[in-house]
Amino acid sequence: MATKDITTEDLAKQVDQLKTDIATLTQSIGDLGRAKGEEVSRSVREQARAARAAGQDHLAAVQLQAEDKYRDAENYVRTNPAAAIGIAAGFGFLVGFLGSRR
Repeated sequence: MATKDITTEDLAKQVDQLKTDIATLTQSIGDLGRAKGEEVSRSVREQARAARAAGQDHLAAVQLQAEDKYRDAENYVRTNPAAAIGIAAGFGFLVGFLGSRR
């Protein structure tokens, strides 16, 4: 088996090729990192948009429920004014009693 004599020039060429390969690999890794970062960022933005939409839908539903309960309470007061005054007086007494104990 004959061995090839390696010269300094051959080593320099191999080192240059290695540098080029490392630079290419570094660039590829950087590109991959940026692409993955953009993908994650896009996914997070989409999830945030979906969460915001769900929150707005939930808020609208809660507002409708609150309006319904307000109407129910208003109707109760209109149909039973004496009971409403009694309940309000009792609640006021309770709050006053608890507040004076401090």
